[in-house]
Amino acid sequence: MQQLTLPRPDDWHLHLRDGATMAAVLPHTAQRFARAIIMPNLNPPVTTTRQALAYRDRILAALPQGSNFNPLMTLYLTESTAPEEIIRARQSGHIHGVKLYPAGATTHSDAGVRDISNTWAVLETMAEQNLPLLVHGEVTDPQVDVFDRERIFIDRILAPLLERLPELKVVFEHITTREAADFVREASGNIAATITAHHLTMNRNAMLVGGIHPHHYCLPVLKRESHREALVAAATSGSPRFFLGTDSAPHPRHAKESGCGCAGIYTAHAAIELYTELFEQARALDKLAEFASGFGADFYGLPRNTETITLVEESWNIPQQYSLGAGGAVIPLRAGDQLSWRLSDV
Repeated sequence: MQQLTLPRPDDWHLHLRDGATMAAVLPHTAQRFARAIIMPNLNPPVTTTRQALAYRDRILAALPQGSNFNPLMTLYLTESTAPEEIIRARQSGHIHGVKLYPAGATTHSDAGVRDISNTWAVLETMAEQNLPLLVHGEVTDPQVDVFDRERIFIDRILAPLLERLPELKVVFEHITTREAADFVREASGNIAATITAHHLTMNRNAMLVGGIHPHHYCLPVLKRESHREALVAAATSGSPRFFLGTDSAPHPRHAKESGCGCAGIYTAHAAIELYTELFEQARALDKLAEFASGFGADFYGLPRNTETITLVEESWNIPQQYSLGAGGAVIPLRAGDQLSWRLSDV
């Protein structure tokens, strides 16, 4: 039986929600990861340092006994965010980024930014404070095809932003296209990107062929096979510009299987196992440790983890669903399927 030991990985893009849902899904992440960047798009969103620290306390209180998982908090950028809030966030020691959601781009993004020029003062303060901007990279112009929104965002928003503020650290989150991978690879050293397991392992056929598959619907949406191949090449390249971010996003089954289903795929139940299977298929297991456990910490200026995890090459069946407590059930990625790797202590 093949074994693989890695420094305990980090998840640089995670949705935990709150309340009973958060308590239900948090153990999956805490079993696998030492730290995670926690998304602030609650309802209402986490827009202040005080709110972020209170949310952090709720996460810590919900952890399984004995867990040393560390939630890394973020703020939700709005056009009314004040530069002083950025200074408070940095001084807190627990807030590690500020999230840019274009208004209307995804789940709970209605309070997001409509005009990036209204945030220049805040972005300049972030650059001064060395606090990264975490970007959901899609335009919401109704004239732009949904499959082109990431590519157009690069041209209209991201490239001009980096030209104006080259010292600002930017994480281009959950990239989905060849254009995004090429842009990050060729840009200045202040930009990096996270890549999800679902965008590495599926193309848009998984969402559309044989009927609509609502549990494969996410934003940004899955793209063509050529884009998936470009993401695999980027993730397994050994470039420090690319690192692990699951974008695991739990929604109850009824909210996905509806007339207007929610965007988001739940992968926390088997996150590192999914990446391991993909890296093995790409004959790049030797690149997994840096992608999962090294490059992200380096970019955020945090120490690398010294604790380890061990995976074994042994098949196991993913359950059809996981409980969300009073919130019903969540359907995980690859529900009912077999995975070829598992954690040795789970």
